[in-house]
This record gives sequence, C-alpha cells and structure tokens, in this order.
Amino acid sequence: MIDELNVAVIVETSNSYARDILRGIHDYARTRPWTLYLTEHGRHEIDESFAGDWKFDGIIARIETDRMARIVTAMDVPTVDVSAARLVQGIPWVETDDEAITHLALEHLRDCGLQNFAFFGDPFYNWSSWRQHAFERILGSSDRVRSAIFNLPARQEPRVRWWTQREAIRAWLDGLPKPVGIFACYDGCGQQLLEICRYYEIAVPNDVAIVGVDNDELLCEITTPSMSSVIPNAFRTGVHAAEILDRMLRGEKLSGRKHSIRPLGVRKRVSTDVLAVDDRHVAEAVAFIRSNAHSNIGVKDVLGSIPLSRRVLEARFRKALNRTPHQEILRVRTNAVRELLLETDMSLSEISEAIGIEHPEYLSVFFKKETGLTPREYRDQVRARSFPKA
Repeated sequence: MIDELNVAVIVETSNSYARDILRGIHDYARTRPWTLYLTEHGRHEIDESFAGDWKFDGIIARIETDRMARIVTAMDVPTVDVSAARLVQGIPWVETDDEAITHLALEHLRDCGLQNFAFFGDPFYNWSSWRQHAFERILGSSDRVRSAIFNLPARQEPRVRWWTQREAIRAWLDGLPKPVGIFACYDGCGQQLLEICRYYEIAVPNDVAIVGVDNDELLCEITTPSMSSVIPNAFRTGVHAAEILDRMLRGEKLSGRKHSIRPLGVRKRVSTDVLAVDDRHVAEAVAFIRSNAHSNIGVKDVLGSIPLSRRVLEARFRKALNRTPHQEILRVRTNAVRELLLETDMSLSEISEAIGIEHPEYLSVFFKKETGLTPREYRDQVRARSFPKA
C-alpha cells in the first residue's frame, strides 16, 4: 500500500490565472496518493494556517512575499514555486513564457494591420518587466520604442492608485502615433487603460487597440469595449508544477531553474476588432477572407472578389501585412477553429463540417501544424475551467 502524502497548495483563489493553476494541480493529484491542503486567500495575503501543526511532505506555492518565503523555507520540504517573484532561490519554479506571450501579443496587433506599438506595464511585477524587455528586444531599443512605453509608478506595496496617473497616461496616449496597438502587461492594466480611454473619449479600437494577458473572461467581458487577451496555459503550469513536485517526492534532486510554459493563443474581442490597412484592395481581400472563414475558400476565390492579379495581390498583401493571402486564409481558418473549440461543445466532425473541411482527420493535421496542438489538446487546455469529473 502506498503511503498517503500531504501537499500544501499555497496559491491564491482570487484570480482566474491562479485558479487555473489550481485546476492543473488538482488534475494531476487525482492520479497520485496526495491529499491537498488549500485555503481561500488573495494574491498578496499571507496564509499562515499551513505552517501551524500541519505536517506536509511537499509544497506548491505562489511565493509572493518575503514573509511567505521565510515560512516556506523554514518548513524544509520539497517545494515548487509558481510565482515570478523569485523570493526563494534554488528551488524549481514554473512560470509563463513571457517572450512567447509578447510575441503573440505583437503578432495579434500586426494581424490587425497596425504598425505602431506601445507597452503599458506595472514594474511591481517581474513578469511585467520581462514582457517589457521582450517588447524592446522584438521592436528594438530606439528612442521611439522607449517613448512608447508607460509604466505605473514603482512602489513597495502591490496596490497602486492608478487613477491618480490618468492625466499622465492621457498625455502619453495623446503623444502616440495613431492608430496604435498597445500591449498591456496583464488584463488588470488593460482594464485600467480602457477605463482611461473611455473617460477621455479616446476611440477604441480605431485609434487605440488594446490586448491584455491572462484572458480573465469576466474582466475581459465586463470592460467597455470587451478586451482581447493572450491566453496563458495556466492549467499546464499547475500540472507541470505537480509533476516536478512528484519527482522530488520520489527523491529526485532538481535544480532551481525556470520551467517556461508557452501560451495557447489570443482571444480576440472588440478592443482589437480593427483592420488598419491603407490599401483598399488588400482591406477588401481581408474582409472577404474573414467573412468566409467558415467556408473552404482558396486564393482563387479571393481574386474573384477584387480586380487584381494574383502576383499583384500577393505583393500588396506582403507590403501591407507581411504575409500572403494564403497565409491569411490559414490564419483566419485556424482562429475560426479555435473559437469553435473554445466557445462550443461541437465535435470535431461538426467543426469540420462547419468550416468546410470534408474529413475531421485533416482538421486535426491542419490545426496541429498551425498551433502545435491537436484540437482535443487545445480544447482540454484552454477550457480547463472546471474540475474534471472523477
């Protein structure tokens, strides 16, 4: 008989990213002789209940405060960190791939035809600084790029009275070339930015398009307008952290390196529902492709909607969007499949029929080639919003 192991899960329950980590941990723990200990608390609250007379064999924690770091260290049991704060050195930690998140956000804004980009960050969090650095690496560190970066004030406490910065943020927004796509470091900052745009009657998405990170569905849908967001794979973060702890509980010695988890995609909403393309024929071609996303169209069908030869259309497409009409068709069809997987319970056969693909097997091959995941894997990971049934 395998001895039962007690695992403390010190992860807040107050936001969607953390709750998806919890779901991933729970999903893995169901296959192990683990008893999980979890109490409800907020991100920067100190949950000391686990440090009383409880005896734990291992810990998975979001170590966000110095006091929490001291408590966890003093317990001297195998520990995996799922925070970017890095307050305890030498233990494995699992976090989002901030470089990949930044690439996805900028790629999404480029897909909208935008050529001007900005970053709105909060330096209290390491991941915001890492995303800013990735933003600068991708776009270059010119004066123009630096002037397109706005950070909330540096501080010692997590909370920030962001509304006191609204005049400074407005001045920054006014100085940006329009139209501009803004990558907000996470959904909370994206919501703040949308509120400021609404307060000062700045047009979103026509003048300012905004994409956040975390895809917190309630937060993203409750904003005006609704906010596009990068979808992190927080469920996989939880599973991977549990896998690492399992190895440590079995006696394996692991280094304190970072394990990066790549994001799943971008959930497009109204805040980036814009196509900023000056070339009228390219804009018409893109509109045709998007309106026929659920049909099995090809480049010949696109050419039938505009008075251009294939060679001329491809040249103008590359100039305007840095991709070909064929690549745009693949991109739009991939996003159509993503939306059906995310928002419906349709089977692969039903999705295939809905987008004009004759065989579900081809849908799986096509989708995995474009995303790196099978449709089933994508749906399982993105829609991990409830605990699996036993």
